Amino acid sequence: MKKLELLRTLRNHLRLSEKRSPAWEQNKIGKAFLWFVVIIAAFYLIMLAIMMSLIVNSSESITAYEFMYGILPFITAIDFLFRFVFQQTPAQMVKPYALLPISKYACIDCFLVNSLLSGYNWVWMLMFVPYSIMSVVFSEGLFAMIGFLLGLLLIMLLNSQWYMLARSLINRHIGWWGMVLVVYAVIFAPCYIGKNAGIDTFCDLYAKAGEGFTFWNPLYYFAVFLAIAVLLFINRRLQHRIVWEELGKIETETVRGAVQFTAFNRMGELGEYLKLEIKGILRNKNQRKSFIFSTVLITALSLLLSFTEIYDNPWMTNFWCIYCFALYGAMGLVKIMCYEGNYIDCLMIHQEHIISLLRAKYYFFTVLLLLPFLLMLPTVFTGKCTLLMLLSYAVFTAGFEYFLFFQMAVYNKQTMPLNTKFIGKGSMENSWLQVGIQMAVFIAPIIVISMLRSLLSETGAYLIILLIGLIFITIHQYWIRNIYRRMMQRRYENLESFRATRS
Repeated sequence: MKKLELLRTLRNHLRLSEKRSPAWEQNKIGKAFLWFVVIIAAFYLIMLAIMMSLIVNSSESITAYEFMYGILPFITAIDFLFRFVFQQTPAQMVKPYALLPISKYACIDCFLVNSLLSGYNWVWMLMFVPYSIMSVVFSEGLFAMIGFLLGLLLIMLLNSQWYMLARSLINRHIGWWGMVLVVYAVIFAPCYIGKNAGIDTFCDLYAKAGEGFTFWNPLYYFAVFLAIAVLLFINRRLQHRIVWEELGKIETETVRGAVQFTAFNRMGELGEYLKLEIKGILRNKNQRKSFIFSTVLITALSLLLSFTEIYDNPWMTNFWCIYCFALYGAMGLVKIMCYEGNYIDCLMIHQEHIISLLRAKYYFFTVLLLLPFLLMLPTVFTGKCTLLMLLSYAVFTAGFEYFLFFQMAVYNKQTMPLNTKFIGKGSMENSWLQVGIQMAVFIAPIIVISMLRSLLSETGAYLIILLIGLIFITIHQYWIRNIYRRMMQRRYENLESFRATRS
Protein backbone atom coordinates (compact mmCIF):
# COMPACT_ATOMS: atom_id res chain seq x y z
CA MET A 1 0.00 0.00 0.00
CA LYS A 2 1.43 3.38 -1.02
CA LYS A 3 1.93 6.10 1.57
CA LEU A 4 -0.76 8.39 0.16
CA GLU A 5 -3.28 5.56 -0.05
CA LEU A 6 -2.44 4.51 3.51
CA LEU A 7 -3.01 8.04 4.81
CA ARG A 8 -6.34 8.20 2.97
CA THR A 9 -7.40 4.87 4.50
CA LEU A 10 -6.43 5.97 8.00
CA ARG A 11 -8.34 9.23 7.62
CA ASN A 12 -11.39 7.26 6.58
CA HIS A 13 -10.97 4.97 9.62
CA LEU A 14 -10.82 8.02 11.86
CA ARG A 15 -14.09 9.39 10.47
CA LEU A 16 -15.77 5.99 10.86
CA SER A 17 -14.50 5.59 14.43
CA GLU A 18 -16.12 8.91 15.36
CA LYS A 19 -19.46 7.79 13.91
CA ARG A 20 -19.25 4.40 15.63
CA SER A 21 -18.35 5.94 18.96
CA PRO A 22 -20.97 5.37 21.69
CA ALA A 23 -20.79 9.11 22.29
CA TRP A 24 -21.83 9.93 18.69
CA GLU A 25 -25.47 10.69 19.52
CA GLN A 26 -24.39 12.67 22.56
CA ASN A 27 -21.89 14.64 20.50
CA LYS A 28 -24.50 15.47 17.84
CA ILE A 29 -26.53 17.40 20.41
CA GLY A 30 -23.45 19.24 21.59
CA LYS A 31 -22.32 19.96 18.05
CA ALA A 32 -25.67 21.55 17.25
CA PHE A 33 -25.18 23.91 20.17
CA LEU A 34 -21.56 24.48 19.16
CA TRP A 35 -22.55 25.40 15.61
CA PHE A 36 -24.84 28.03 17.09
CA VAL A 37 -21.88 29.42 19.05
CA VAL A 38 -19.66 29.27 15.93
CA ILE A 39 -22.21 31.29 13.95
CA ILE A 40 -22.25 33.95 16.66
CA ALA A 41 -18.42 33.92 16.79
CA ALA A 42 -18.26 34.26 12.99
CA PHE A 43 -20.57 37.26 13.18
CA TYR A 44 -18.34 38.91 15.78
CA LEU A 45 -15.19 38.19 13.76
CA ILE A 46 -16.71 39.78 10.66
CA MET A 47 -17.87 42.79 12.68
CA LEU A 48 -14.39 43.08 14.19
CA ALA A 49 -12.89 43.02 10.68
CA ILE A 50 -15.22 45.82 9.60
CA MET A 51 -14.33 47.92 12.65
CA MET A 52 -10.59 47.47 12.09
CA SER A 53 -10.98 48.29 8.40
CA LEU A 54 -12.76 51.53 9.19
CA ILE A 55 -10.00 52.48 11.63
CA VAL A 56 -7.23 51.70 9.12
CA ASN A 57 -8.97 53.35 6.17
CA SER A 58 -9.37 56.58 8.13
CA SER A 59 -5.71 56.60 9.17
CA GLU A 60 -2.90 58.01 7.04
CA SER A 61 -0.01 56.87 9.26
CA ILE A 62 -0.38 53.09 8.97
CA THR A 63 -1.18 50.69 6.14
CA ALA A 64 -3.67 47.83 6.36
CA TYR A 65 -1.09 45.04 6.32
CA GLU A 66 1.09 46.82 8.91
CA PHE A 67 -1.86 47.11 11.27
CA MET A 68 -2.83 43.43 11.00
CA TYR A 69 0.68 42.05 11.31
CA GLY A 70 1.31 44.45 14.21
CA ILE A 71 -1.47 42.85 16.27
CA LEU A 72 -0.96 39.31 14.92
CA PRO A 73 1.04 38.08 17.98
CA PHE A 74 -2.00 38.84 20.15
CA ILE A 75 -4.24 36.91 17.73
CA THR A 76 -1.94 33.88 17.68
CA ALA A 77 -1.76 33.88 21.49
CA ILE A 78 -5.57 33.87 21.70
CA ASP A 79 -5.70 31.16 19.02
CA PHE A 80 -3.23 29.04 21.03
CA LEU A 81 -5.47 29.17 24.11
CA PHE A 82 -8.67 28.39 22.20
CA ARG A 83 -7.07 25.31 20.66
CA PHE A 84 -7.07 23.69 24.11
CA VAL A 85 -10.86 23.45 23.75
CA PHE A 86 -11.14 22.48 20.09
CA GLN A 87 -7.97 20.62 19.06
CA GLN A 88 -6.77 17.32 20.51
CA THR A 89 -3.47 15.46 20.44
CA PRO A 90 -3.09 12.54 18.02
CA ALA A 91 -1.68 9.53 19.70
CA GLN A 92 -4.91 7.67 20.51
CA MET A 93 -5.07 6.59 16.85
CA VAL A 94 -1.95 4.50 17.16
CA LYS A 95 -2.96 1.69 19.51
CA PRO A 96 -5.28 -0.27 17.13
CA TYR A 97 -2.56 -0.33 14.45
CA ALA A 98 0.44 -1.06 16.70
CA LEU A 99 0.75 -4.72 15.61
CA LEU A 100 -0.08 -4.27 11.91
CA PRO A 101 2.71 -4.49 9.29
CA ILE A 102 2.57 -0.79 8.41
CA SER A 103 4.99 2.06 8.96
CA LYS A 104 5.41 2.87 12.63
CA TYR A 105 4.88 6.55 11.84
CA ALA A 106 1.88 6.09 9.52
CA CYS A 107 -0.85 6.82 12.09
CA ILE A 108 0.97 9.82 13.48
CA ASP A 109 1.59 11.17 9.97
CA CYS A 110 -2.13 10.81 9.30
CA PHE A 111 -3.04 12.89 12.34
CA LEU A 112 -0.44 15.54 11.55
CA VAL A 113 -1.92 15.88 8.07
CA ASN A 114 -5.40 16.13 9.61
CA SER A 115 -4.19 18.84 11.97
CA LEU A 116 -3.00 20.90 8.99
CA LEU A 117 -6.23 20.34 7.06
CA SER A 118 -8.46 21.01 10.07
CA GLY A 119 -11.25 23.51 9.51
CA TYR A 120 -10.29 25.27 12.73
CA ASN A 121 -7.17 26.63 11.01
CA TRP A 122 -9.49 28.57 8.71
CA VAL A 123 -11.68 30.17 11.40
CA TRP A 124 -9.61 33.33 11.60
CA MET A 125 -10.01 33.79 7.84
CA LEU A 126 -13.55 34.95 8.69
CA MET A 127 -11.83 38.07 10.02
CA PHE A 128 -8.84 38.23 7.68
CA VAL A 129 -10.76 37.96 4.38
CA PRO A 130 -13.33 40.75 4.96
CA TYR A 131 -10.57 42.94 6.38
CA SER A 132 -8.33 42.39 3.35
CA ILE A 133 -11.20 43.03 0.91
CA MET A 134 -12.07 46.32 2.59
CA SER A 135 -8.55 47.58 3.28
CA VAL A 136 -5.86 45.77 1.27
CA VAL A 137 -7.20 45.03 -2.20
CA PHE A 138 -8.06 48.66 -3.04
CA SER A 139 -4.81 50.12 -1.72
CA GLU A 140 -2.28 47.43 -2.67
CA GLY A 141 -4.05 45.37 -5.35
CA LEU A 142 -5.41 41.82 -5.68
CA PHE A 143 -1.97 40.21 -5.95
CA ALA A 144 -0.87 41.83 -2.67
CA MET A 145 -4.10 40.75 -0.97
CA ILE A 146 -3.49 37.11 -1.92
CA GLY A 147 0.05 37.30 -0.52
CA PHE A 148 -1.28 38.97 2.63
CA LEU A 149 -3.87 36.22 3.23
CA LEU A 150 -1.46 33.41 2.35
CA GLY A 151 1.03 34.70 4.90
CA LEU A 152 -1.63 34.86 7.62
CA LEU A 153 -2.80 31.32 6.81
CA LEU A 154 0.75 29.93 6.99
CA ILE A 155 1.27 31.57 10.38
CA MET A 156 -1.96 29.96 11.65
CA LEU A 157 -0.74 26.56 10.40
CA LEU A 158 2.56 27.18 12.18
CA ASN A 159 0.60 28.05 15.34
CA SER A 160 -1.32 24.75 15.09
CA GLN A 161 1.93 22.77 15.12
CA TRP A 162 3.36 24.84 17.97
CA TYR A 163 0.18 24.16 19.94
CA MET A 164 0.43 20.42 19.28
CA LEU A 165 4.03 20.33 20.52
CA ALA A 166 3.19 22.33 23.66
CA ARG A 167 0.00 20.36 24.40
CA SER A 168 1.76 17.00 24.07
CA LEU A 169 4.53 18.06 26.45
CA ILE A 170 2.08 19.60 28.93
CA ASN A 171 0.09 16.35 28.92
CA ARG A 172 3.25 14.59 30.07
CA HIS A 173 4.14 17.11 32.76
CA ILE A 174 2.55 20.38 33.79
CA GLY A 175 6.03 21.90 34.20
CA TRP A 176 6.19 22.37 30.42
CA TRP A 177 3.93 25.39 30.87
CA GLY A 178 7.22 27.09 31.76
CA MET A 179 8.39 26.60 28.17
CA VAL A 180 5.17 28.18 26.86
CA LEU A 181 5.58 31.19 29.15
CA VAL A 182 9.20 31.64 28.06
CA VAL A 183 8.27 31.53 24.36
CA TYR A 184 5.56 34.15 24.75
CA ALA A 185 7.80 36.24 27.01
CA VAL A 186 10.31 36.34 24.13
CA ILE A 187 7.61 37.14 21.55
CA PHE A 188 6.29 40.04 23.64
CA ALA A 189 9.77 41.21 24.74
CA PRO A 190 9.58 44.49 22.73
CA CYS A 191 6.80 45.58 25.10
CA TYR A 192 9.09 45.67 28.12
CA ILE A 193 12.77 45.40 27.02
CA GLY A 194 14.84 48.26 25.63
CA LYS A 195 14.86 52.05 25.86
CA ASN A 196 11.87 52.41 23.56
CA ALA A 197 9.93 49.47 24.99
CA GLY A 198 6.19 49.73 24.68
CA ILE A 199 3.20 48.64 22.67
CA ASP A 200 4.08 51.02 19.81
CA THR A 201 7.58 49.54 19.42
CA PHE A 202 6.09 46.04 19.62
CA CYS A 203 3.52 46.69 16.88
CA ASP A 204 6.04 48.49 14.63
CA LEU A 205 8.46 45.56 14.85
CA TYR A 206 5.93 42.93 13.80
CA ALA A 207 4.33 45.24 11.23
CA LYS A 208 7.64 45.51 9.42
CA ALA A 209 8.29 41.78 9.85
CA GLY A 210 5.04 40.92 8.07
CA GLU A 211 5.53 43.32 5.21
CA GLY A 212 7.35 40.74 3.09
CA PHE A 213 4.31 38.43 2.89
CA THR A 214 2.19 41.09 1.23
CA PHE A 215 4.82 41.75 -1.42
CA TRP A 216 5.72 38.08 -2.02
CA ASN A 217 9.24 38.08 -0.60
CA PRO A 218 10.33 34.41 -1.05
CA LEU A 219 12.55 34.47 2.06
CA TYR A 220 9.53 35.03 4.28
CA TYR A 221 7.64 32.07 2.84
CA PHE A 222 10.71 29.88 2.98
CA ALA A 223 11.25 30.76 6.66
CA VAL A 224 7.65 29.89 7.61
CA PHE A 225 7.65 26.68 5.55
CA LEU A 226 10.93 25.70 7.20
CA ALA A 227 9.51 26.41 10.67
CA ILE A 228 6.40 24.33 9.92
CA ALA A 229 8.56 21.48 8.61
CA VAL A 230 10.77 21.56 11.73
CA LEU A 231 7.74 21.48 14.05
CA LEU A 232 6.17 18.66 12.02
CA PHE A 233 9.38 16.66 12.34
CA ILE A 234 9.59 17.31 16.10
CA ASN A 235 5.90 16.45 16.60
CA ARG A 236 6.32 13.28 14.56
CA ARG A 237 9.20 12.05 16.69
CA LEU A 238 7.69 13.23 19.97
CA GLN A 239 4.29 11.62 19.37
CA HIS A 240 5.92 8.35 18.34
CA ARG A 241 8.12 8.32 21.41
CA ILE A 242 5.45 9.07 24.01
CA VAL A 243 2.97 6.63 22.46
CA TRP A 244 5.37 3.70 22.43
CA GLU A 245 6.59 4.55 25.91
CA GLU A 246 3.01 4.42 27.12
CA LEU A 247 2.17 1.26 25.19
CA GLY A 248 5.13 -0.61 26.66
CA LYS A 249 5.11 0.94 30.09
CA ILE A 250 4.85 -1.29 33.16
CA GLU A 251 3.68 0.55 36.24
CA THR A 252 5.71 -0.42 39.30
CA GLU A 253 4.83 1.95 42.08
CA THR A 254 5.34 1.30 45.76
CA VAL A 255 2.79 2.80 48.08
CA ARG A 256 4.64 4.49 50.92
CA GLY A 257 2.83 5.63 54.01
CA ALA A 258 -0.64 5.40 52.49
CA VAL A 259 -3.07 7.76 54.21
CA GLN A 260 -6.15 5.94 55.51
CA PHE A 261 -8.45 8.98 56.08
CA THR A 262 -9.93 7.31 59.14
CA ALA A 263 -11.90 10.47 59.95
CA PHE A 264 -14.36 9.51 57.20
CA ASN A 265 -15.04 6.05 58.67
CA ARG A 266 -17.78 7.38 60.94
CA MET A 267 -19.70 8.59 57.88
CA GLY A 268 -20.24 5.04 56.65
CA GLU A 269 -20.87 4.49 52.94
CA LEU A 270 -20.76 8.21 52.16
CA GLY A 271 -17.35 8.44 53.84
CA GLU A 272 -15.97 5.61 51.69
CA TYR A 273 -16.91 7.46 48.53
CA LEU A 274 -15.43 10.68 49.88
CA LYS A 275 -12.18 8.81 50.44
CA LEU A 276 -12.43 7.52 46.86
CA GLU A 277 -12.66 11.10 45.55
CA ILE A 278 -9.61 12.21 47.53
CA LYS A 279 -7.55 9.16 46.62
CA GLY A 280 -8.51 9.58 42.96
CA ILE A 281 -6.79 12.98 42.89
CA LEU A 282 -3.80 11.79 44.91
CA ARG A 283 -3.12 8.56 43.00
CA ASN A 284 -4.46 8.86 39.44
CA LYS A 285 -2.33 10.82 37.01
CA ASN A 286 -5.06 12.40 34.87
CA GLN A 287 -7.20 13.54 37.78
CA ARG A 288 -4.15 14.86 39.62
CA LYS A 289 -2.99 16.87 36.60
CA SER A 290 -6.45 18.40 36.15
CA PHE A 291 -6.50 19.45 39.80
CA ILE A 292 -2.99 20.94 39.70
CA PHE A 293 -3.65 22.76 36.43
CA SER A 294 -6.89 24.24 37.80
CA THR A 295 -5.21 25.40 41.02
CA VAL A 296 -2.30 27.02 39.17
CA LEU A 297 -4.65 28.75 36.72
CA ILE A 298 -6.88 30.09 39.52
CA THR A 299 -3.81 31.43 41.35
CA ALA A 300 -2.51 33.12 38.19
CA LEU A 301 -5.89 34.71 37.41
CA SER A 302 -6.25 35.91 40.99
CA LEU A 303 -2.84 37.61 40.83
CA LEU A 304 -3.64 39.17 37.44
CA LEU A 305 -6.96 40.51 38.71
CA SER A 306 -5.40 41.79 41.92
CA PHE A 307 -2.18 43.44 40.81
CA THR A 308 -2.69 44.41 37.16
CA GLU A 309 -5.16 46.57 35.25
CA ILE A 310 -5.68 44.06 32.45
CA TYR A 311 -9.16 43.01 33.60
CA ASP A 312 -10.38 46.20 35.30
CA ASN A 313 -13.48 46.15 33.12
CA PRO A 314 -16.46 45.05 35.32
CA TRP A 315 -17.64 42.52 32.72
CA MET A 316 -14.21 40.85 32.53
CA THR A 317 -13.76 40.92 36.30
CA ASN A 318 -17.09 39.12 36.78
CA PHE A 319 -16.30 36.62 34.03
CA TRP A 320 -12.92 35.60 35.45
CA CYS A 321 -14.30 35.49 38.97
CA ILE A 322 -17.06 33.01 38.06
CA TYR A 323 -14.52 31.16 35.87
CA CYS A 324 -12.22 30.60 38.87
CA PHE A 325 -15.04 29.16 40.98
CA ALA A 326 -16.43 26.95 38.21
CA LEU A 327 -13.05 25.67 37.00
CA TYR A 328 -12.83 22.62 39.29
CA GLY A 329 -16.29 21.57 38.14
CA ALA A 330 -15.42 22.22 34.49
CA MET A 331 -12.34 20.00 34.77
CA GLY A 332 -13.85 17.26 36.95
CA LEU A 333 -17.64 17.26 37.18
CA VAL A 334 -18.26 17.73 33.46
CA LYS A 335 -16.72 14.24 33.06
CA ILE A 336 -18.66 12.84 36.01
CA MET A 337 -18.89 9.00 35.91
CA CYS A 338 -16.30 8.84 33.08
CA TYR A 339 -13.47 7.86 35.42
CA GLU A 340 -15.86 5.56 37.31
CA GLY A 341 -16.44 3.80 33.97
CA ASN A 342 -13.23 1.86 34.66
CA TYR A 343 -14.96 0.02 37.51
CA ILE A 344 -18.64 0.69 36.81
CA ASP A 345 -19.44 -3.05 36.96
CA CYS A 346 -18.50 -3.11 40.66
CA LEU A 347 -20.65 -0.06 41.38
CA MET A 348 -23.63 -1.58 39.58
CA ILE A 349 -23.61 -4.66 41.83
CA HIS A 350 -25.42 -2.49 44.39
CA GLN A 351 -27.12 0.14 42.25
CA GLU A 352 -28.39 2.11 45.24
CA HIS A 353 -24.76 2.96 46.06
CA ILE A 354 -24.64 5.22 43.00
CA ILE A 355 -26.69 7.85 44.81
CA SER A 356 -24.16 7.83 47.67
CA LEU A 357 -21.40 8.28 45.11
CA LEU A 358 -23.19 11.29 43.60
CA ARG A 359 -23.73 12.86 47.02
CA ALA A 360 -20.09 12.31 47.95
CA LYS A 361 -18.98 14.00 44.73
CA TYR A 362 -21.28 16.93 45.41
CA TYR A 363 -20.03 17.41 48.98
CA PHE A 364 -16.40 17.00 47.93
CA PHE A 365 -16.55 19.57 45.11
CA THR A 366 -18.58 21.94 47.28
CA VAL A 367 -15.92 21.87 50.02
CA LEU A 368 -13.29 22.25 47.29
CA LEU A 369 -14.75 25.70 46.53
CA LEU A 370 -13.05 26.94 49.70
CA LEU A 371 -9.75 26.79 47.81
CA PRO A 372 -10.66 29.26 45.01
CA PHE A 373 -12.39 31.42 47.62
CA LEU A 374 -9.14 31.69 49.59
CA LEU A 375 -7.03 32.12 46.44
CA MET A 376 -9.29 34.97 45.29
CA LEU A 377 -9.07 36.91 48.56
CA PRO A 378 -6.22 39.14 47.23
CA THR A 379 -8.78 40.65 44.85
CA VAL A 380 -10.77 41.74 47.89
CA PHE A 381 -7.72 43.24 49.63
CA THR A 382 -6.85 45.25 46.49
CA GLY A 383 -10.43 46.43 46.01
CA LYS A 384 -11.00 44.68 42.68
CA CYS A 385 -13.76 42.43 44.09
CA THR A 386 -15.98 42.53 47.15
CA LEU A 387 -16.41 39.82 49.75
CA LEU A 388 -20.12 39.61 48.87
CA MET A 389 -19.20 39.07 45.22
CA LEU A 390 -16.90 36.14 46.02
CA LEU A 391 -19.39 34.62 48.45
CA SER A 392 -22.32 34.91 46.03
CA TYR A 393 -20.34 33.32 43.18
CA ALA A 394 -19.10 30.50 45.42
CA VAL A 395 -22.65 29.72 46.59
CA PHE A 396 -24.06 30.11 43.07
CA THR A 397 -21.44 27.66 41.76
CA ALA A 398 -22.16 25.13 44.52
CA GLY A 399 -25.87 25.41 43.79
CA PHE A 400 -26.97 26.18 40.25
CA GLU A 401 -23.74 25.51 38.32
CA TYR A 402 -23.07 22.17 39.99
CA PHE A 403 -26.70 21.30 39.24
CA LEU A 404 -25.89 21.79 35.54
CA PHE A 405 -22.62 19.87 35.73
CA PHE A 406 -24.25 16.91 37.48
CA GLN A 407 -26.72 16.48 34.60
CA MET A 408 -23.79 15.02 32.65
CA ALA A 409 -23.94 11.94 34.94
CA VAL A 410 -27.01 10.87 32.96
CA TYR A 411 -25.45 11.30 29.52
CA ASN A 412 -21.74 10.55 30.02
CA LYS A 413 -21.07 7.00 28.89
CA GLN A 414 -17.45 7.02 27.81
CA THR A 415 -14.71 5.67 30.04
CA MET A 416 -11.82 8.04 30.69
CA PRO A 417 -8.45 6.42 31.46
CA LEU A 418 -7.12 7.09 34.94
CA ASN A 419 -3.44 7.22 34.02
CA THR A 420 -2.79 6.75 30.30
CA LYS A 421 -3.21 9.98 28.38
CA PHE A 422 -2.13 9.32 24.84
CA ILE A 423 -3.43 5.84 24.03
CA GLY A 424 -6.63 5.75 26.07
CA LYS A 425 -9.81 5.40 24.04
CA GLY A 426 -11.75 7.81 26.18
CA SER A 427 -9.23 10.61 25.79
CA MET A 428 -9.63 10.68 22.03
CA GLU A 429 -13.24 11.79 21.92
CA ASN A 430 -13.98 15.37 22.94
CA SER A 431 -17.69 15.38 23.81
CA TRP A 432 -19.28 18.47 22.32
CA LEU A 433 -22.09 18.19 24.85
CA GLN A 434 -19.49 18.62 27.59
CA VAL A 435 -18.09 21.65 25.76
CA GLY A 436 -21.60 23.08 25.45
CA ILE A 437 -22.25 22.66 29.18
CA GLN A 438 -18.93 24.30 30.02
CA MET A 439 -19.65 27.30 27.80
CA ALA A 440 -23.15 27.66 29.24
CA VAL A 441 -21.81 27.53 32.81
CA PHE A 442 -19.22 30.23 32.13
CA ILE A 443 -21.32 32.57 30.00
CA ALA A 444 -24.88 32.32 31.38
CA PRO A 445 -24.07 33.71 34.87
CA ILE A 446 -22.41 36.77 33.32
CA ILE A 447 -25.50 37.47 31.23
CA VAL A 448 -27.73 37.07 34.30
CA ILE A 449 -25.57 39.27 36.54
CA SER A 450 -25.36 41.95 33.82
CA MET A 451 -29.15 42.02 33.51
CA LEU A 452 -29.58 42.17 37.28
CA ARG A 453 -27.02 44.96 37.65
CA SER A 454 -28.84 46.99 35.00
CA LEU A 455 -32.11 46.64 36.95
CA LEU A 456 -30.86 46.68 40.54
CA SER A 457 -27.89 47.89 42.52
CA GLU A 458 -24.68 45.82 42.51
CA THR A 459 -25.38 44.58 46.04
CA GLY A 460 -28.94 43.59 45.11
CA ALA A 461 -27.72 41.67 42.06
CA TYR A 462 -25.22 39.66 44.09
CA LEU A 463 -27.81 38.93 46.78
CA ILE A 464 -30.14 37.45 44.15
CA ILE A 465 -27.29 35.33 42.78
CA LEU A 466 -26.57 34.21 46.34
CA LEU A 467 -30.25 33.34 46.89
CA ILE A 468 -30.41 31.27 43.68
CA GLY A 469 -27.37 29.30 44.79
CA LEU A 470 -28.80 28.72 48.27
CA ILE A 471 -32.05 27.39 46.81
CA PHE A 472 -30.26 24.78 44.70
CA ILE A 473 -28.01 23.81 47.62
CA THR A 474 -31.05 23.37 49.87
CA ILE A 475 -32.83 21.06 47.40
CA HIS A 476 -29.69 19.18 46.30
CA GLN A 477 -31.03 15.88 47.74
CA TYR A 478 -34.01 16.05 45.37
CA TRP A 479 -32.19 16.89 42.14
CA ILE A 480 -29.44 14.33 42.89
CA ARG A 481 -32.12 11.68 43.38
CA ASN A 482 -33.75 12.78 40.11
CA ILE A 483 -30.40 12.37 38.32
CA TYR A 484 -30.01 8.93 39.90
CA ARG A 485 -33.45 7.80 38.63
CA ARG A 486 -32.65 8.98 35.10
CA MET A 487 -29.28 7.22 35.24
CA MET A 488 -31.00 3.97 36.18
CA GLN A 489 -33.35 4.32 33.22
CA ARG A 490 -30.30 4.45 30.91
CA ARG A 491 -28.09 2.07 32.91
CA TYR A 492 -27.91 -0.75 30.33
CA GLU A 493 -27.08 1.57 27.46
CA ASN A 494 -24.48 3.43 29.52
CA LEU A 495 -23.00 0.26 31.00
CA GLU A 496 -22.49 -1.25 27.54
CA SER A 497 -20.83 1.95 26.34
CA PHE A 498 -18.53 2.20 29.38
CA ARG A 499 -17.32 -1.35 28.70
CA ALA A 500 -16.83 -0.69 24.99
CA THR A 501 -14.70 2.43 25.57
CA ARG A 502 -12.28 1.06 28.13
CA SER A 503 -8.62 1.11 27.12
